[in-house]
Amino acid sequence: MKFKKINLKVYFAITVGFFLFTSFSYKYQSLENNSREILLGVLESISKIKTMRYHLLCNERINGKIQQTESKVKLQISPRKLYLSLKGPELLWLEGQNDGDALINPGAFPYINLNLDPFGSFMRKGQHHTIHEMGLKYLSLILNAAIKRAGDSFEKNFVVVGEEKYYGRDCYKLSIAFPDFVWKSYTVKKGEDLISIARKLFVSEYMILERNPKLSWYDDVKEGQIIQVPDAYAKLTVLLIDKKILLPVKNEIFDDKGLFEAYEFYDLDVNLPIAAEEFTENYKDYNF
Repeated sequence: MKFKKINLKVYFAITVGFFLFTSFSYKYQSLENNSREILLGVLESISKIKTMRYHLLCNERINGKIQQTESKVKLQISPRKLYLSLKGPELLWLEGQNDGDALINPGAFPYINLNLDPFGSFMRKGQHHTIHEMGLKYLSLILNAAIKRAGDSFEKNFVVVGEEKYYGRDCYKLSIAFPDFVWKSYTVKKGEDLISIARKLFVSEYMILERNPKLSWYDDVKEGQIIQVPDAYAKLTVLLIDKKILLPVKNEIFDDKGLFEAYEFYDLDVNLPIAAEEFTENYKDYNF
């Protein structure tokens, strides 16, 4: 039997090309098939957070327009302590102290410290969330609810769509899609307000408020009243998940109108000690 001579350059090119193609395909399929493993890793990593320092870039749709804020955050999980700086205004909240109010340095007139209710209209106006949702614990509750909603369709709803760099961090890009996202009628029960309803259903109270224009505020509902609520927190969620620490560093949330909210956590440090004095109003770097 005679064998034809093979051009080594051609053979090498074909072999390398086949190797690269199969390697890429396997890698992508492996990532795609590991969406559950990645997400469970994220939930475990969130559960182990004790402290966080980060810059937060926040984009939220308020009255139909995206509004952006940027802040520096220091957070201790238990007992919960929070310091927030917004390029002038400062906030300090300590669990079990100050009658549950936040200490506010407005950084402007009236130039005196204020004690304000985190759920009050002054602090909630123009905000999707209260300070009690700062950090990633609230996100973990939303993710768990999305897992439950997906049920046996998990692999269809949760897909790793690739990889992306974020401020030098190698990240998985995870898509959580519920294309059948709909609004449905809900009958308000005794003692409920929009916040308690949203927490029960694991959806956004601001989204409910926006959808029901006859409601003036989160407590503006009565027993027996019928309102519209979403059947999921989002129609589409896109997460960038840091590969090393398995924590989300960017979250984009879309509803049936488009971008609803987006949060970016950069300069993120997790579980590094934060001195006790950094959660006091007399700390040297603060202006309370």
